[in-house]
Amino acid sequence: MTNIFRIILLVVSLFTMIFMLKRIRQSKIQIEDSLFWILFAVMVVILGAFPVIADFMAGVIGIYSTVNFIFLFFIFILLIKEFSMTIKISQLENKIKELTQEIALGKATEQHESNSKTYTADSEAEKR
Repeated sequence: MTNIFRIILLVVSLFTMIFMLKRIRQSKIQIEDSLFWILFAVMVVILGAFPVIADFMAGVIGIYSTVNFIFLFFIFILLIKEFSMTIKISQLENKIKELTQEIALGKATEQHESNSKTYTADSEAEKR
């Protein structure tokens, strides 16, 4: 791994950590969501500061270029994150659909009750 690539990794990861910490302080992002990105940035710092780890892992897997291993590793991590976000979004969409249905049923029930009260009041007035 070249020194320029190592410097880029370190600078980008440090900016990512600073950005995420700033957003947490401003309450723009939840701590649970930002934890992934902070750990992601820490992994980039570790791989940038200690390229021997990436060299070793690339050799174990059989990848000849350390940079290719790093890209493959981060693509894999981001795919896992994307999958977990897809699951979370699906769960939220289901909750929204259920809440919308509950609200619609509540409004329909209220409207039916008000219509039946009006109908009984009108029929009692006609009887008199």
